[in-house]
Amino acid sequence: MERTTQVIGQSSSFLDALERASRAAGLDRPVLVIGERGTGKELVAERLHRLSPRWDQPLVIMNCAALPETLIEAELFGHEAGAFTGATKARAGRFEEADGGTLFLDELGTLSMAAQDRLLRAVEYGEVTRIGSSRPIQVDVRIVAATNEHLPARVEQGKFRADLLDRLSFEVVTLPPLRARRSDIQVLADFFGRRMAAEIGWNDWPGWGPTALDQLNNYEWPGNVRELRNVVERAVYRWEQEGPVDAIELDPFQSPYRPRPMAHSAVPAAAAPAAAADGAAPEAPEADRTLVAPQADGPRDFKTRVANFERELLTRALAEHRFNQRATAEALGLTYDQLRHALKRHELLGAGG
Repeated sequence: MERTTQVIGQSSSFLDALERASRAAGLDRPVLVIGERGTGKELVAERLHRLSPRWDQPLVIMNCAALPETLIEAELFGHEAGAFTGATKARAGRFEEADGGTLFLDELGTLSMAAQDRLLRAVEYGEVTRIGSSRPIQVDVRIVAATNEHLPARVEQGKFRADLLDRLSFEVVTLPPLRARRSDIQVLADFFGRRMAAEIGWNDWPGWGPTALDQLNNYEWPGNVRELRNVVERAVYRWEQEGPVDAIELDPFQSPYRPRPMAHSAVPAAAAPAAAADGAAPEAPEADRTLVAPQADGPRDFKTRVANFERELLTRALAEHRFNQRATAEALGLTYDQLRHALKRHELLGAGG
């Protein structure tokens, strides 16, 4: 199956990393691809394979973090029938599947020390032994590995073999995070936006409005290109107006109604203040009393009370920030767009005007 994702960018730091990968592609040597989550490590590994003399042979991908430690070695090197409980028939490992081609090991830093021992022998001598067998099998495999960890530090901590790192680090390609290649943000946002617009049936791509561009360019993007793609595609499919897309939501979990973290009190329940001698309940702390809805007067159903409380909260916050909506949104922990929706719902858009 062909990929629909492409390697896109024009910043010098990104192009330098691609150039290094392209130069190493033609050499039959191991390559390490380093980068934060979402920077495109797997795409660079595929580029290394496609530009190599092995391009018409298998590219086998294995995520080392996706399997429990007990199955990693069987997955990599294969096993014979009866080698362990559940092994009803012999199975070739990823090394045998990749024979003649490229084996991409993602999340390399999560491999156990035992798996690292066996991997070292496979890299150094080009032979693997299935679990439950004593007969080595010769394989011709090029290793490309990726991680988001600093492997030399793991070597110092005794969590990664120094000799394995030496064997795998013939070339190291370090991908810059998106915050270090800001000139690519709008390029990527336009690419993902156009593709999403075509997917949902838009006739053309209207581009981005100034508010959306400001948010896109000033965000730090901890999830890098993968996060940018989600944000862009979500904004496009939600946009229901004419003209450029000018509303984005960086955090899809942001909501005034999101569940609060569970409180873990260090004080045992038995040590809680006892009720007063006359049977009255203990008084709520000052911080809690402001949130208690009136019991005697006013509406008693839950939805109406919540709506009234929300309207009062918005009105008070607007007044405290002199009806500056951006300052109000920041104070309430909302995005500007979320605040505008809330104000519209409570007919407060013209408040202070």
